[in-house]
This record gives sequence, C-alpha cells and structure tokens, in this order.
Amino acid sequence: MSAATTRSRTARTPAPDRLCAEAVDLAREAAEEVAAPGVVGEHAGVVAEGDRVVTHFFASHEPGYRGWRWAVTVARASRAKNVTLDEVVLLPGSDALLAPEWVPWSERLRPGDLGPGDLLPTEQDDLRLEPGYTGEDEPPPNSPVSEEVAELVAAEDAEFVARTPSRGAIAAVAEELGMRRARVLSRYGLHVAADRWEESFGAKTPMAQAAPASCASCGFLVPLGGSLRLAFGVCANEFSPADGRVVSLGYGCGGHSEAAVMPKPPRPAPPVLDSMGADAFPLRPARDEGSVPATSPDAASEDLGHS
Repeated sequence: MSAATTRSRTARTPAPDRLCAEAVDLAREAAEEVAAPGVVGEHAGVVAEGDRVVTHFFASHEPGYRGWRWAVTVARASRAKNVTLDEVVLLPGSDALLAPEWVPWSERLRPGDLGPGDLLPTEQDDLRLEPGYTGEDEPPPNSPVSEEVAELVAAEDAEFVARTPSRGAIAAVAEELGMRRARVLSRYGLHVAADRWEESFGAKTPMAQAAPASCASCGFLVPLGGSLRLAFGVCANEFSPADGRVVSLGYGCGGHSEAAVMPKPPRPAPPVLDSMGADAFPLRPARDEGSVPATSPDAASEDLGHS
C-alpha cells in the first residue's frame, strides 16, 4: 500500500478524539435521560464524525426495537478540555427490525375497501377523468357571442342581433339533459375500466371457455350505452355467476338463453269418442216424438191385464 493511499484513507476516516471517546459516562447519562428506565444497554462502540466530534453507540432493550442502537454524539471545542453533549437519537442497526416502506393510501386502496359512509376523493388531474360540459367555457372565436366578434361589430359601427341563447340558458338545458357534469371519463379511464372488466368477466375466463355460447347472443344481456355498447353489457340472469355485473360480449356461461331450450310439454289431441263421459238418456220417450200413440186421459185407470 502506497503512502498516498494511506494518507487518503486517514483523511476520510479521522481517528476519534481521545477526550470525546472517553466520555462514555456522559453519553450514557444523556441516553438514559431521554430513554425509558432500563432500556439503555451496554456500550457498543465509538465512531468519529469529524474533528473532535464522536458518536457513542449503546444497545437498546426497548421492546419492538430489535437491532436498534442509542446514538449519542458528543463534541468539544478547539483547545478545550470539556466535552459537551450534541444530540441523542435512536438509530437502526444493520439487522434492525424496520417498519415496511410507507405507501400512500391511494396506492394501498383496493376494490371492496370502500364502506358505508367512506369518502373516496379523486385528484384534480386524475388521468381517468377529463373536463365535461359545465356551461362556463368561453365561446369559440367565430361565435356571435364571442368578444372578438363583438369588438369587430363595434369597430365597423354595425348592428348585430344575436339569436344565440345566453350562457345561462345553455347551462340550464345541459343540466336538464343530464350533461352538466364537471368531469367525465377520459379515453384512458374507459380503457382502464374495460381492461378490468375483461379480466373479471371476459372471453379468457374459465367460465367463458366452457360456455356453449357467448353473451353476444344471449337474451339476458342488457347492452351498455355509449362507446362501450359494442363490447360490454350487464347480465340480467339471476342464475348466472355474473348476474348484475358488467360482462364482455365474449363472456359466456351455462345460463345462456339459447344454450338448452326446453321443449314444450306435449299436449294430446282431443279424443274422437269420449269413453270417460256419460250420456244422459230419458226414462220415458217424449210425447211429441210420435213413437208412442197418445193415450186418453183415463188411460191410467185402464186395466193393464193384471189379476
């Protein structure tokens, strides 16, 4: 090893100051004053932080802080013999038990975490949303109500009658039609939702692979509106695993409306001769039929030939 290398390493790591390194009792008293009683352990070493600046390390017996150390930094002024206290702090060691890396709540949130009464704020620049129609946008430059056209009319001393409805009237009509939303789904938001729905109820799921037909031909499919109509719908079959869910048109299940149509129960033809019914016959023939001669009023009293 060359002399230059030795001087370079000595300059980077100066030797601990003797008086500061011997101030172990001062450092321990400072650590015990800050920490709870009985948690400051044995002396674990000394590290030189600079000229006449030394840090003493003590083992920590604090519950839940395995591998941590109390670090007490002491220093002294130039040509002074009194060592003074600089700071006391609890630092993790090489094998310390550390808390997991902090993750923002927006990244920790998962589907299903939102409960009753919870509020989920959205960022102002959320990529899934884009500004919608609010009625507060400035009119186009060529619009009759724009400032440019108004200044041009005033400069030419012309008379102009604007028949364009006012901004307040436009906003009222938009609100009546349900179009007055501050933000709507952006193209990115639509793609993210479509990918999520396709993963849950898409053509590549095991249920769809074993289905007899896709949802595109199912009578229980309720199509969506807008641009998603050509790719997704809502299942309305109560016996389907996707009932009430947004499904891809390529999805399918065994509850397809045309997968297994049950035939109607057979109905026999009416019998030609009804053998189960009973016919009513009169006990005596009618008098007006002519098959029996008419009798005299006293026929009932005639002798019937009985003795």
